[in-house]
Amino acid sequence: MDNGQFDVVVIGSGLSGSIVAAELGSAGKKVLVIEAGPAVPDNRGEYMQNFYMNSLKAPESAYPPLTLDPANEATPRATIGGLINSQNPAKSYLIQPPPSKIPNASSLPFSSTYERVGGGTMWHWLGTSLRLVPNDLQMYTKYGVFSSDADWPIGYDTLSGLYEKAESEIGVSASVAEQAPLGPSIGLKYRPGYQYPMNPIPMTLVDEAVSKGSEGVVVDSKPVFVTPTPAGRNSQPYQSRRVCAGNTNCIPICPIQAKYDPSVTLARALNTGNVTVSWQSVATKLLTDASGKISGVQYVTWDKELNPTKGATKTAQGAMYVLAAHAIENAKLLLLSKSPQFPNGVANFSDQVGRNLMDHVLYLSWALTPEGQPVYPYRGPLATAGIESLRDGAFRSQRAAYRIEIGNEGWNFAIGDPNTTVLDFIYGKNESRTNPPVAPGQPAGKPGPALGGPALAMAINDRLTRQFRLGCLIEQAPQASNCVTLDEKYTDGLGLPRPKINYGFDAYTLAGFKSARQTCSAVYKAMGATEFTDYSGRKGSPSYFEIDGEAYAFFGAGHIIGTHRMGNNKKHSVVDANQKSHDHANLWIMGSGSFPTEATPNPSLTIAALAFATAADLKSALK
Repeated sequence: MDNGQFDVVVIGSGLSGSIVAAELGSAGKKVLVIEAGPAVPDNRGEYMQNFYMNSLKAPESAYPPLTLDPANEATPRATIGGLINSQNPAKSYLIQPPPSKIPNASSLPFSSTYERVGGGTMWHWLGTSLRLVPNDLQMYTKYGVFSSDADWPIGYDTLSGLYEKAESEIGVSASVAEQAPLGPSIGLKYRPGYQYPMNPIPMTLVDEAVSKGSEGVVVDSKPVFVTPTPAGRNSQPYQSRRVCAGNTNCIPICPIQAKYDPSVTLARALNTGNVTVSWQSVATKLLTDASGKISGVQYVTWDKELNPTKGATKTAQGAMYVLAAHAIENAKLLLLSKSPQFPNGVANFSDQVGRNLMDHVLYLSWALTPEGQPVYPYRGPLATAGIESLRDGAFRSQRAAYRIEIGNEGWNFAIGDPNTTVLDFIYGKNESRTNPPVAPGQPAGKPGPALGGPALAMAINDRLTRQFRLGCLIEQAPQASNCVTLDEKYTDGLGLPRPKINYGFDAYTLAGFKSARQTCSAVYKAMGATEFTDYSGRKGSPSYFEIDGEAYAFFGAGHIIGTHRMGNNKKHSVVDANQKSHDHANLWIMGSGSFPTEATPNPSLTIAALAFATAADLKSALK
């Protein structure tokens, strides 16, 4: 048993766990943080070297563990090798149905990844720091969709005050004045006189071209217009961190820490002298006493070779307990903690633990600006602006809403450029469909000749400087059948059951896909751009599906939401508005797993905001 009694034991050192630890440590409370991943290095040079040497520049490419066999990893990634391996238990930590049992879009592979590296999922976040809007909190009341349990148990005015704390902690660069047009459009609100901590990150030439070219486009009676995206990166010196230098590898890692990550807040927590972190420690069970309170956390440790450390299971004890381990890992631990006293697992009187798993499913499209109108992508952060005006409206009674992210990385995400297009010209191929160039509205022709010298340079300069893409982050409906359970066959390197995923889209979500496709095409047409989006060649891929005979493919955004939703009714929810368990008087369960619905914004800012509410509730309970 660990020596000493702590006021609070926190499981997970990511965004929400670090905020709670820092707030409680600053209040003089003794806090133990149990973190499954390795210690964050003082110098991120090791992570940068991993990134440079990894041929696959995926979100997880910079971070340990770097082996490719999750069955033998103590702390494996959720999906190694991406979507293509999602149904292969030898290469994917998550256990999912085989392809033969995935006939349509109602049952699809869950494709998002995450790491256990001291808040690793947030290390590779883009920095997007958008607020929810009022109607996001009341989808059933306002639009009659989902169920009454989908309404959030928190008022927007309360959430707005929490957002201010979160924006200060993260260091968000934005302008209230530039966000003001979204008030009449989608109801975005700010406290009178409020200003963001820093000035906005400048928009790119890509952003300006989309902004000018999309003027006059209307979707479901909503005007389409571009606004700068509030970003968790520095536009000026802040919190002893440097100013953004325009590196385009925000995902997976900012080389100069101009972008916020949870190690910033964890350092604040450790500097209080009241916070201790147990690294490489995986929680395996929550213990309960006769009254139903949590009485301890069992955990095991692992060494640098990814082997379980020899010795008995350890137990940590505190007055209060906080789960901040990730939507999937929180659910896994709660289900692992079943006992004769709680046969369905801890905090699961409602039978909602693990249910309503969601992700922002991404519809990706790409185009070239007109000849002679270069926008010079591949410069600056990956995204600095977007179309937010379609995030709310009466249409939400019929279909999912979405936000549109404007990409600054050309067709890198879309087709693997600049490599694909460059090789097309060198070898006389046409995988990009730009060799030879395609006239607007015309199918691709035969590949042009192999080029070299000045002709090659001219072709590359023409195509690469006109590339841009749009990514639609589509809200997904909460479905009880989309769930996390424990697999009975496969275990991880510590011998723990691995998470088993059931996942798919309903008609509401699919209608959002269809609208997203139509909107992107309308924007390209208004701009005079040539669209190259084509998923017909991906038939047979796990991500492929069709709507009304049209080919689609989806991507996971890494925004893993649901599994322990908040609500006022303990029969239909797991936690309350402060993320306190309905079932256990000294347990809080934090993070995006608490969201009753997904809405359209990237979740990190709301995770941070709710963490401040939880910290305040814990302080009150500890009195």
